Amino acid sequence: MSFFSRSFPALNRLKQLAFRPRGVEEFFENGKSIPTEKSWTGRAWRASELRVKSFDDLHKLWYVLLKERNVLAVQKEEARRFHISKQYFSNKGRQIKCQKSMARIKFVLNERRLAWVEATKLQRVANAQEATVNTKVSTPNAESSTAAASAAKSTESTVSA
Repeated sequence: MSFFSRSFPALNRLKQLAFRPRGVEEFFENGKSIPTEKSWTGRAWRASELRVKSFDDLHKLWYVLLKERNVLAVQKEEARRFHISKQYFSNKGRQIKCQKSMARIKFVLNERRLAWVEATKLQRVANAQEATVNTKVSTPNAESSTAAASAAKSTESTVSA
C-alpha cells in the first residue's frame, strides 16, 4: 500500500465505486470469464442462521445467491467452450454451496408460511369460539324460553278464568 493510498482513504473508496460492473459484466468474476487463481469461498448458509434473518434480508440473499449461480454457470460454459478439462478448472464446490443455501432459504420461508397458516387457523377457531360464547350469553336458552312462555300462558288462563 502506498503512502498516497493511506493518506487519502476517500480516494480508495472512489476507485472502488468507479469500477462497478454493470449489465453483462456482472456475470464475470473480477472482470474475467474464467478465474486464473483458486479463490477461497466460505460455507453454505445454515438453516439456523437463516431463521433469524428478516424477510427482506432473505430476499436480498436469495438474489445474491442467484447472481452467484449465474456467474458460476457462465464460468462453466466458458470452460466448456475453451475445452478446459474439469481437473484444471471446476467450481462444483461453489455450485453445491450455492444450491444448498438457496434450498435452505426456501425451507425457512416454507416453515414461516406453515407457521402463519397454523396461526390463522387457530385465530379463526378462537374467533368462532368467542362468537358462540357471546351468542349464548346474549340470548337465553331455547328450553328456558319455552318454559317461560308456557308459564306465562298458564298464568293468563288462570287470570282470565
